[in-house]
Amino acid sequence: MIARFAKCSGVAAAILLAGCAQGDSISNNPEPYDGIAEDETLHLLGTEPFWSFEISGEAAEFTSPEDLDGVGITVTRFAGNNGLGYSGELKDEPLQIAITPGDCSDGMSDRSYPFTATISWGEATLLGCGYTDSQPFTGEEAS
Repeated sequence: MIARFAKCSGVAAAILLAGCAQGDSISNNPEPYDGIAEDETLHLLGTEPFWSFEISGEAAEFTSPEDLDGVGITVTRFAGNNGLGYSGELKDEPLQIAITPGDCSDGMSDRSYPFTATISWGEATLLGCGYTDSQPFTGEEAS
C-alpha cells in the first residue's frame, strides 16, 4: 500500500514546517508556533487511500483500511516557527508529521479544515487536513 503514496527521500520535519502551508503566507515569526495547545487532541485525515491520526499528548493512533483497529505509537511534539511537528516511529519506519495553519479540503466533502498535514513515513509522503476540538472543521457534519 505504501507504493501508492508519493515517494519522498527523508524530508526533514523542519523543511516541511517551512513549506507546506496552503492558503496562508509563511511568516518570519521567530517565536515558536502556539496555535494548538499542548493539551488539545489533534485529528488528521487523508483520502485515497484513507488514513487518520489522532494525537493527544505523546500518544498517537494511526488508522487505515489495513489497520482498522488502529496502531498506537509514541510521538514527540515540537513547535516550529510556522506550525507543529511530531516525530516517532510507525511500523519500524521513521515518522515525521508537520502541521501548518491554512485552509484545507479533504477533496471528498464540503468540509474546510483549519490545518494542513504533511506526513513523511519511511519513503512515503501523505498529504491531508487537520482540526482540533477548539478549531473544528466547517461544513457538513460527520455521519
